[in-house]
Amino acid sequence: MPPIPPQLHFPSPYLRPSSAPSIARSIEMADGARIASFVYGARTDATPVLFLHGNGEEHGIFGPAIDVCVEAGHHVVAIDSRGQGKSTLGSTRLTYELMADDALAVLDELGIRRVHIVGFSDGAIEALLIARDHPERVASVLSVGANLTPEGVLEEPDWNLAENVAQLRDWADAGWDSNGGIDPSLLSPTPDEASAAADLLELMLLEPHIPAESLAAISCPATVMVGEFDCIRDDETVAIWRSIPGARLSVVPECGHSIPKRRPDMVVYELLRLIEA
Repeated sequence: MPPIPPQLHFPSPYLRPSSAPSIARSIEMADGARIASFVYGARTDATPVLFLHGNGEEHGIFGPAIDVCVEAGHHVVAIDSRGQGKSTLGSTRLTYELMADDALAVLDELGIRRVHIVGFSDGAIEALLIARDHPERVASVLSVGANLTPEGVLEEPDWNLAENVAQLRDWADAGWDSNGGIDPSLLSPTPDEASAAADLLELMLLEPHIPAESLAAISCPATVMVGEFDCIRDDETVAIWRSIPGARLSVVPECGHSIPKRRPDMVVYELLRLIEA
C-alpha cells in the first residue's frame, strides 16, 4: 500500500520585519549544521535582544517586535533554528540543549557576550535553558509559551502529533523509484522535507525534560507569558513562574499559543518592561 501523503506543519500568517537585516550570515556548527543568523539595526552600547522562534518556523515571526527594538535603539540578533527557515539540520540528534548551544555559538561568532532573550514555544524552552545554565550571558528573559515536559503540551483535537510523525516517516522512507515514474524531487513534500519535518515534530513528542526546581538558578529579571487559551498546561506554566525567583506572570487575554503573531504588542510591552528593569 502506498504511503499516505503527509501534511507539513505550516505556521500561520505573520508580519516579517519591515527593514532588511544589517547582517545575514550562515554560521557553521561542529556537526556541519549551518545556522542562519541575522542582525537588525546598528550596533549600539545597549544590550542586544536575541529572538528564538518556535517549532517549524523562522525568525521572521517576530517582525513587529524586532522593528520596535530597533526603533528603541537596541540591535537585534535573530536566528533560524537548525533544520528550520534558512538553517540546515546537521548530523547531531536534535535536542533543545543542542539548539541552545547553537544560539550561544552564534553570539560568540558575532562577538556578543550578553543579551536580553525573547523565546517563543521551542525557543522559550531554549531561552530558559540558556538563562539557567549560562546566567552570565543573559540580561533578562521573556519566555512565551514554554513547557517543561512533552506532556505539558495539550494536543489540539484535529491534530494527532504522533500520527503526523509516522506519516512523515513513511513518506520519507518509501523508497521512491525514479525508474518507476516517480521523481522524488517533485513530490510534495519531498522525502528530505518529510524527514526533516518528522525530526522537528518528534522533538515535541520526546522532549523537553526540565525539572522545575532547576529554574531557580535563573537570576536575571524574567517574565513568563502564556495565552489565556494556550495549549500549554496551566500547571507547567505556573511551575515555571514559581520556580524562577522574582519572575512575573503575564497571561494574554483571549489568545491561544501564537502570541508573537496574534499579539506582538504584548510581547513588545513585556520585553521593554524587562529591559527597563
